Amino acid sequence: MMSKKIEEIAAAMVTPGKGILAADESSGTIKKRFDSINVDSTEDNRRDYRQMLFTSRSAMRKHISGVILFDETIRQKAANGKNLVDIIGAAGSIPGIKVDTGAKEFAGHPGEKVTEGLDGLRERLKEYHRLGARFAKWRAVIDIAEGLPTWGCIKANAHALARYAALCQEQRIVPIVEPEVLMDGPVASHNINRCAKVTEWVLNTVFAELYEARVRLEGMVLKPNMVIAGKNARTKAKPEQVAEQTVRCLKATVPASVPGIAFLSGGQSDIEATHHLSLMNAMGPFPWNLTFSYGRALQAAALKTWAGKPDNVAKAQEAFAHRAHMNGLATKGKWSKASEKRAA
Repeated sequence: MMSKKIEEIAAAMVTPGKGILAADESSGTIKKRFDSINVDSTEDNRRDYRQMLFTSRSAMRKHISGVILFDETIRQKAANGKNLVDIIGAAGSIPGIKVDTGAKEFAGHPGEKVTEGLDGLRERLKEYHRLGARFAKWRAVIDIAEGLPTWGCIKANAHALARYAALCQEQRIVPIVEPEVLMDGPVASHNINRCAKVTEWVLNTVFAELYEARVRLEGMVLKPNMVIAGKNARTKAKPEQVAEQTVRCLKATVPASVPGIAFLSGGQSDIEATHHLSLMNAMGPFPWNLTFSYGRALQAAALKTWAGKPDNVAKAQEAFAHRAHMNGLATKGKWSKASEKRAA
């Protein structure tokens, strides 16, 4: 991937049968996950856990096209002295890096956030490219609540995403553009129709900003939420509704020149995230490939199985490979409950 154009890298990231492993948890997030299995979040434990994922040969070679890393991880070496980035590359996967510095309170907009990290980004991207990263990720979060989101919040986050994407392409790095409409809002009226309207508004604004920033759409990957009811909604949408509403929204907003869309799981269960993705792909073909960029929905079973014990590594890798395989089937519209049971 060292000499490939960003358009070629972006296409490789969304290869059918494969998806992106989001292993870019911040120090605070991974501590919470380690707390759930009673493991101390030390640098060595974080390295050992991620090394366990990256050395899962079956999963990485067959079903993982790229791995999003945290700043700590892109600099780490495995227990045998090899750079984790090199281990990812040797498995045929593309190393990437999270570059935003987090969503912060948006001044003048109570209850809303804007993602920061543009200051010094050009220089950081140059360093990350030297360290082996060939794509990057920037996440914006949009809340649904009474009176929210506001146009100001959507506009500010879309503008930041576009500036980030342009800087990435300047440094020969593929930008993953991630505008996430959150599903954990407090309002019971946050049903699937409300999510669809907000998601369409957000995506239209994002692509308008990308156009104005002169971002080459062929050299990027979109990472949106699925159109789904909020956690506190009075009525939970059926899987078929999620697939239909999401596809309709994408057709209305995403240009055909975008090579692929890698969904975030956004609080869905492992099975839900896989099921929804498979239903969408079964509705194709589309002008863009639909795949996954999951974190917890790929890792949860492996993390619980591992539990910080070296003796559990092989079984944890099997759990990781299973979920990667199931999502690989989903990228082709071929996942089913029967296939889940057969593989298990």
